[in-house]
Amino acid sequence: MADFLPLLEREGEAMARAAVAAGPDAEVPTCPGWRVRDLVLHLGNVHRWATRYLVERRTAFVRVGAERVPDEALAGWLRAGLAVLLDELAAAPKDLECWTFLKGSPSARHFWARRQTHETAVHRMDAELAAGLRPGPVEPWRAADGVAELLTGFHGRARSRVRSERQLTLRVRAVDVPAADWLVRITEAPPRAEAAGDGPADCEISGPAAGLYAALWNRLGYGEAGVEVRGDAAVAGLWRSLSGI
Repeated sequence: MADFLPLLEREGEAMARAAVAAGPDAEVPTCPGWRVRDLVLHLGNVHRWATRYLVERRTAFVRVGAERVPDEALAGWLRAGLAVLLDELAAAPKDLECWTFLKGSPSARHFWARRQTHETAVHRMDAELAAGLRPGPVEPWRAADGVAELLTGFHGRARSRVRSERQLTLRVRAVDVPAADWLVRITEAPPRAEAAGDGPADCEISGPAAGLYAALWNRLGYGEAGVEVRGDAAVAGLWRSLSGI
């Protein structure tokens, strides 16, 4: 978990800076209908929501809060909430028991550090795009971890909308991270991601892990992210149209 905390701190600061550069009224192109103030309020409330589980040891779901602050206080409010979250993650016991919602983490403490790092990184990209900036890079190992969380965690749940009446296979391959290679089976049931073998797939999406991270979370187009699509491009299009979280 220790690897995530400095990354979470860095992503939060980059998010705050990008939000200030964009201004509260700027539209967020990757979150239709949102302006930067909505983006900052969402992330700040999610940070505070995560902190409640750590502090109160809650074992059941609670709703994300809807705290609002004046525009001029947004960046400071975001930083303050993140600072508390970081402190509580650092202080949380290894055997912490509280509510989580995805599989794949060795502990609740690790889950919240990992999840909030990716949550913050993706919304940092949103803020940078709102400011007219090219989203900053993500380390290959962390990008691959975020792709794994998306494929095996979020889209392994019943609420995933990625479905097809005809069985399809999508291979996702990071060219710069060993073993970051998945085969996603898309059917009428929730998608199932597994380690890719040598067999064929209907479509393959490949490229640097950071590009896959931005493209599969729908923050950049495949070409913009330096990702190559081979085979049936309609499968890649289906992912893009139905995979929003």
